[in-house]
Amino acid sequence: MYRTPEELPPAAAPEELLPATRRALLHRIARGQAEGRTPAMVGAVVRDGATVWTGGRSMMEGHAPDGDTQFRIGSLTKTFVAVLVMRLRDEGRLDLADSLGQHLPGTDLGHPTIAQLLAHTSGLAAETPGPWWERTPGDLRPQLADLLGAEPVKHPAGRVHHYSNPGFALLGALVERLRGRPWGEALRAEVLEPLGMARTTLLPQSPHAGGWAVHPWADVMQPEPLHDTGRMAPAGQLWSTADDLCRWAVFLAEGGKRVLDAASLAEMRTPASAPAGTDWDSGYGLGMQLLRRDGRVLAGHTGSMPGFLAALWVGVEDGVGALVLTNATSGPQPGAIAADLLAIVADNEPRIPAPWRPRSAADPALLALTGPWYWGTTPFVLRLRAERDLELAPLNGQGRAARFRAEPDGTWTGLDGYYAGETLRVVRDGDGTVLHLDLGSFVFAREPYEESAEVPGGVDPEGWR
Repeated sequence: MYRTPEELPPAAAPEELLPATRRALLHRIARGQAEGRTPAMVGAVVRDGATVWTGGRSMMEGHAPDGDTQFRIGSLTKTFVAVLVMRLRDEGRLDLADSLGQHLPGTDLGHPTIAQLLAHTSGLAAETPGPWWERTPGDLRPQLADLLGAEPVKHPAGRVHHYSNPGFALLGALVERLRGRPWGEALRAEVLEPLGMARTTLLPQSPHAGGWAVHPWADVMQPEPLHDTGRMAPAGQLWSTADDLCRWAVFLAEGGKRVLDAASLAEMRTPASAPAGTDWDSGYGLGMQLLRRDGRVLAGHTGSMPGFLAALWVGVEDGVGALVLTNATSGPQPGAIAADLLAIVADNEPRIPAPWRPRSAADPALLALTGPWYWGTTPFVLRLRAERDLELAPLNGQGRAARFRAEPDGTWTGLDGYYAGETLRVVRDGDGTVLHLDLGSFVFAREPYEESAEVPGGVDPEGWR
């Protein structure tokens, strides 16, 4: 878990990458800058909670950007806004199933929920009415109504994934209303300062890159305009550095007690609208884009604003994250480059598993629950995991497996798949003898159709024959 410096125990320095890995990373950034025809590009990689590589390339010899150079990060801003909303949820200030109007009156949008706004399934328009908000000052749209236009709803809420920049502007306004201060101030106090991200700001602070438009058919360029986008800022206003975003990548993968816990981050990384089929390659969670590439599921976000492109991905299973920042309106593909940086490290230097060690102690009552159980005639095995958590899986490897989190009342809550959110409890008789496990009304007995297990529908009195 990400912790602030005063919370961190003494630890060894991060293990350095192998020279071949470092060269491969630099080669990928150099190729991306050259082929993408961008003035400058910087990339960085984190592994197991620490930055292990940063590298940059520039059109000017000897002036490559470093980890402290600010770039505009575009829609990566949305991950920050989503964390602010999830903090409000975890504090009990709102429910993700609440309609926006319950907390932000005066927006005549039907009844999109906060979860739908986070997941871009609210059905709202992709953009504001003209002129193009990214290249014009925000004072052209001083009121929330100015962001929506005459027909802001394009799809029924909850039906389809339809990316909406105004939707995140509304979430920023929601944060402002519930916090009683501008969303940027809330972000600074609640997120950036606890994570040590002093170089992430709403407006650029030196040293920062300038934004450029590169001509598509000639090697010439011109500067892009820079405006404060006002009420649209929650959709893509932030500036940041590779060093700061390395901290953000670690946080998005692991959580942090002072900002948002790991369980809420895992919820954000879960697809909010089911991907089509089993061979999906992209999706969206709660304020986070999802990408499946070469068997890995990555979470993060891409971003673009005039003159800038950005991407950040984390691969939780590999313990690796990567990011790319660049200062061209189009040309480079930071999403693909960042995914390549992550894969270079994960493939060339795969995470070495922690050594198996026996538990120092285990509750005998929990140990007695482990082993085979039967749902009807299907054999399952129950295993004891960290602390008091459990895992239930079919013995043949096919079927509904799930991990379960221990609750204070002696039950367990499902974390995966079919049983996510369902309650597992142990049913005992009057003297405390275990009769069976109850999982959302499913009975798991020690023997197939064990009569004493109160099998629903009863057991044939003649038994097996």
